[in-house]
Amino acid sequence: MHVVIPGRYNGPPTSGNGGWVSGLVASHTPTTDDAPAVSVRLRLPPPLDRELTLDVGDPTTPTTLRDGDAVVATASAAPAPDGPLPDPVTVDEARAAEAFAITAEEHPFPTCYGCGPDHPSGLHMRSGRLPGDSGAYAATWVPRDDSLPEVWAALDCPGGKAAGFPATVMVLGTMTARILTPPVLGEEHVVLSWSRGDDGRKRHAGSALFTADGRLLARADQTWIAVEPSGT
Repeated sequence: MHVVIPGRYNGPPTSGNGGWVSGLVASHTPTTDDAPAVSVRLRLPPPLDRELTLDVGDPTTPTTLRDGDAVVATASAAPAPDGPLPDPVTVDEARAAEAFAITAEEHPFPTCYGCGPDHPSGLHMRSGRLPGDSGAYAATWVPRDDSLPEVWAALDCPGGKAAGFPATVMVLGTMTARILTPPVLGEEHVVLSWSRGDDGRKRHAGSALFTADGRLLARADQTWIAVEPSGT
C-alpha cells in the first residue's frame, strides 16, 4: 500500500515527526497476546509529502516503510514496556511544570508537530520538570484525535525532553509503545516522562499517558540518538 506523510506532521522542518510516523507504521503492524506492543525503528528521516510504500507484515514479518528502495522504518510486535512508573500528578501540577518548558527561541525545531511552540496546529507538548527529586517531566494534553499516530506523537517529544533535549540535540531512533485505552477527545490528560539512562550517543527515556484522575492509558519506551555533543 502507499502512504503520504503530510508536511504538517514534521519534526525537523524537512522530515516527519518521529512519534507520528512511528504511530502510522504501528497502526498497520499486528500484535499478539505475548507481544501486545509495537516497536518501531526509524532508519532514515521520514520524507514529507511524497508517496511511500508501506509493506504490512504479520506476527513473524516486520512491517516496512520504504522510500523507493530505501528503508525508512521497520516495525514488529514486541513485549509491553514495563518497569516502574513515576507517580501520577494532577492536571494542575502538570500545568505548573509547563512553566519550565523550553521557548521557541531555545528550541532547535520550533515548528515540530509534537512540541514546537511555533507549529500553527501542532500538539504543543510543553514538558517541564516536576519539583522534587523524581527527575520526571510533565505536560498536559487535550486530544482532538485518538488515532495511533496522534497518541504516539503525544508520547514522543516528552520522552525527548526527559532524555536531555535540547541541551543535546537528538532524534528518535526507536519507540516501543502500547496503548491500553484510547484517550478521551476534548478532555485534559497528563503525559509524564523520565530518563532511563544513557549509553554513549543513545539516550533512553520512558513516557506514559494518564487521565486527569491518574488512570494509565498508554506507555512507551524510547531510544534517542544524539546528533550533537551535549551542551552544544
